Amino acid sequence: MTILIGLTGWGDHVDIYDQEHTTRNKLESYAAHFPVVELDSAFYSIIDHSQYEKWSNQTPSNFSFVVKAYQAFTGHDRKKYTRKEMKELFSLYQKQISPLVKEGKLQNILFQFPPWFDVNQDHIRRLKFIRDQFKDYPIAIEFRNRSWYDEHIKEHTLQYLKDDQWIHTICDEPQAGKSSVPIVPEVTNEEQSLIRFHGRNIYGWNNNGQDNWREVRFLYNYSDQELEEWKSRIDLLKQKVKQMTILFNNNSGGHAYENAKRFQRMSNLTYEGLNPKQIDLFTD
Repeated sequence: MTILIGLTGWGDHVDIYDQEHTTRNKLESYAAHFPVVELDSAFYSIIDHSQYEKWSNQTPSNFSFVVKAYQAFTGHDRKKYTRKEMKELFSLYQKQISPLVKEGKLQNILFQFPPWFDVNQDHIRRLKFIRDQFKDYPIAIEFRNRSWYDEHIKEHTLQYLKDDQWIHTICDEPQAGKSSVPIVPEVTNEEQSLIRFHGRNIYGWNNNGQDNWREVRFLYNYSDQELEEWKSRIDLLKQKVKQMTILFNNNSGGHAYENAKRFQRMSNLTYEGLNPKQIDLFTD
């Protein structure tokens, strides 16, 4: 059983880089610290395959990417598409990410749905449509609406995810009403699971859309006790799955890197085959 720890994105973690790092070699440096990364920029546009090739070439052979699904797929852009138009977008997206697939570096595609994506028949049909179009891909799902985990719905949700082989994303996030989900430590795909740490800043979570939302939404520093609680959960989960990816997204205040490294130490995890680290001649 393999546990991979990483961060959401590689560009904003000041503890990894010095002032001389360019945009290009930030990924190379990141890959000296972690074996996996979440590619958040794929949510905002369908990135050209040449860029995926560059990213693949900057990382070691055993490095992997959790690639965000394009926002049109999850309904974040609030536009209307015909099934034909959506199939064309799916096909284009799949073509562009093919360099990662070819090199075995696609960990999964993360479909993170918006807070208004509640449990209803239309939305379930949308999930089935997506699964059918991505039947040859490992795809993960993250809900942002609590209705999927309501007492009388939760088991049906998990059973559907198992039946269609979605990777259930387990979230640690603020408990802020309907637009947040509880911790549901359940595996729905025996090949892999995904855990995302968003922090527990309720004010920041509910401040989404304000001018400073990026500065406060994920502003949180996990305590040792909170991380220890997760060690216990993971001990149970790892008996049910072959590979687990853990991503820290609490970086509004720059805490993600330190929290991830601390959790790695607490879990006694080491990684081989990373990129070589930069040598600082002025430190022992």
